[in-house]
Amino acid sequence: MPARDFALLAVICLVWAGNNVVSKIIITHFGAPPLFYATARFALVTLLTLPWLLPAPRPLGRLVLVALLIGAASFALVFLALKTTSPSSMAIVSQLGLPISIALSALMLGERIPPRRAIGMALTLAGVVVVLWNPTGFSVGAGLLFVVGSAAAGSLGAVLMKRMDGVSPLRFQAWVGFSALWPLGALSAVLEHGQGVVLAHALWPFLAGVVFSGLVVSVIAHTAYYGLIQRHEVNLLQPLMLMTPLANIALGVWITHDHFDARMAAGAALALIGVLVVAVPSGSNPFSRLIGNAA
Repeated sequence: MPARDFALLAVICLVWAGNNVVSKIIITHFGAPPLFYATARFALVTLLTLPWLLPAPRPLGRLVLVALLIGAASFALVFLALKTTSPSSMAIVSQLGLPISIALSALMLGERIPPRRAIGMALTLAGVVVVLWNPTGFSVGAGLLFVVGSAAAGSLGAVLMKRMDGVSPLRFQAWVGFSALWPLGALSAVLEHGQGVVLAHALWPFLAGVVFSGLVVSVIAHTAYYGLIQRHEVNLLQPLMLMTPLANIALGVWITHDHFDARMAAGAALALIGVLVVAVPSGSNPFSRLIGNAA
C-alpha cells in the first residue's frame, strides 16, 4: 500500500474513533438527547446526499431494511449507549460485531466457518467477557447491552447487503440517511424531552458535533474508505482497521478520562487478536500460522 493511502486510512480510523468521543461529549456534557442527536446527524447526511437518492435502487424494500439496520438501529443504539458507557468500553465490546457477522453469514448464507475463524471468534468473545467480568460477576449495564444490540444490527445489515449489487457508496449513504431520519425523529419526539433546551443553550457545540458526525464521518470518511476498497484488497485493509478501536481507547482515556485498567487491557488484547486472526488470511501472520498448525 502506498504511503499516501496508508496515511489516508490512518486519518479515517482516527476520525471514526473520534466520532464516539465527540458524541459522548455532546450527549453527556451538553445534555443532547441521543435520538435527537442521531436525527440531526442523519438529517444532515440526507441533505448532503439528496442528489444521489434517486433513482431508487432495486429491490427497494431490501435496501431500506439494510439502511434501517445499519443506520437507524445501529447508530441510535450507539448514541443511547454513550449516555452510560465510556468510548473505551464501547470500542472493545463492539468487536462482537465480527463473530456475529460470521455466525449470521453461516446461518443465512450457508458460508462455512473454518477452524481458524472459529478460534478467532472464540478469542474475540473471550476478550469481551474479560472486559465485562469483575470479582463480583459480570458488569453488564444497559449501555453495553445497547452496544451489543448495535453490533448485531450492523452485522445483520452487512450480511443482507451481501445480496445487493450495483449500489454506489453515495447512493447507499443517501438511503441510510433518508431511511433513518423519519423513525428516529418520531421516536425522539415521543420518548425524549429537552431538545429545545439544548438548542437554546448549546447550539454551537451541538451543531459542531452534528457536522463532524454527519459530514466528516459519514460522507467524507466513509466515501474515502470505499475508494480505498476499490484500490486495495479487503484482506489488506481489514487488519489495518484495528487502528480504529485502538485510537478509540486512546482518545477515550485521554479526552473523556475513561477508566482503563489491566483487566480491560487484557480483554482488549484478546478481542483484537481474535479480530486479527479472522481478518488476515491464513499464513499471513504468526497468529494465523500458529492456529492453522494447531487446527
